[in-house]
Formats: sequence, structure tokens, C-alpha cells
Amino acid sequence: MTPSRTASGEPSGELSARKSGPRGGRPRDPGVDEAILVATRRRLVTDGYSRMALGDIAADAGVTRPTLYRRWPGKLELVIDALDYGLRAQTAATPPLLLEVMTPKEAFTEAIRRVDPCYYNPDAIVLQGGFISEADRVPELLEHVVTRAVEPRVSQVENVLRQLTDRGAVRADVDTRTVATMVFGAYFGAFLRGDDARTRAGLADKLTASLWPALRA
Repeated sequence: MTPSRTASGEPSGELSARKSGPRGGRPRDPGVDEAILVATRRRLVTDGYSRMALGDIAADAGVTRPTLYRRWPGKLELVIDALDYGLRAQTAATPPLLLEVMTPKEAFTEAIRRVDPCYYNPDAIVLQGGFISEADRVPELLEHVVTRAVEPRVSQVENVLRQLTDRGAVRADVDTRTVATMVFGAYFGAFLRGDDARTRAGLADKLTASLWPALRA
């Protein structure tokens, strides 16, 4: 069942409390935090990191600039929190991958489906492409995305292949890292070649049809 979402794609009310709170005064309103983070994610898609302005984000969120600065000292800290907000929402909305109730081929297909950057957020490829373009100026952003978003998904494909190898369903000599990297890159390739979201949604089945005969034991 698809959870209800905000305009940026996150489930409504999914914001977790930040570790750092205000220094005295009234407690922070989590609804204000969420509005700012949602506005930040939207601006990342429409404007990109370099062009997005904190004043625009504050206006989009319906708050003042001092309200924003009381929570985040600068743009980098705000963007990293906005990314983590989306990742928390994605984790909460993604069911566990239960290999024991799947055939080996079904498990491999589902692992490929979940490696899609747009598996949860349809704007993810645009976001990640923007962070790649900022790698020289703001390397922390791309590093954060790779560590928190990309590597866990790609590693899951490797882990599934290893478990299927242990079950005797996949050849022991398969280069799991290369296979995992290849299926992840296939989604960017399809996007750049102009495939729409509907076409890319069927990519997992097509990749499995092409790769599984060479992988199975």
C-alpha cells in the first residue's frame, strides 16, 4: 500500500526529531522543520544546489529567514538534513526483502528493482546528477549521497547474490560487485537515453532476463 506523501515525495509526518534542539525558549515545532526540509528538497530539484537560495526556501516553507537560520547555520547543513529526511522516509516505507519466500530469480529481480534510484523518489536521478556536477565544489554532498543512499542499495544486490550463491542458486565465480554496479548504472543509462518512468519501471525484469541465464548455477 502506498503511503500518503508530501509534495516532495515523502510520507506526511515522517520527520524524525533532530538531535540538536533550540538553546532555551519555546520548543521547536517539528511541522516547521518538515516544511523547510520539504521546500529544500523541491528547490534542489528545480534550482540545483548552487542556485538555490535560503531566502527562497524560507518563502516556500512560509517561514522567515531567521527561523531557518535558528535551525541550520548554512546551506550545506540544511541540504544534508533534507537528504537524510528523505532517506528516513524511504527506509520506513520500504518493506524488508524476504528471500526465503522468493525463488532465486524473483529475489534477484527484486534486488535490481530496489537499486533503482527512483524506486521511492521519482526525482532521485535528477538530484544525484546534480550532486555529481557539484563534486568539485561541494564534495561533501556527493560523498554523503554515495554513503547513505547509493552504497546501501548497490550492496544489497551483492548481498542477495552472495546469499543465492550460498543456496547453490548462483555460480560461485560470479563477480557480485560488477553485476551490482552494472544494474545500478543501467537506470542512469536508461534515463539519459530518454526512457520515461514507465519504461524504466520494467527495467528490472529486462535485466534479469538478460543476466540470470549467465548467473544461475
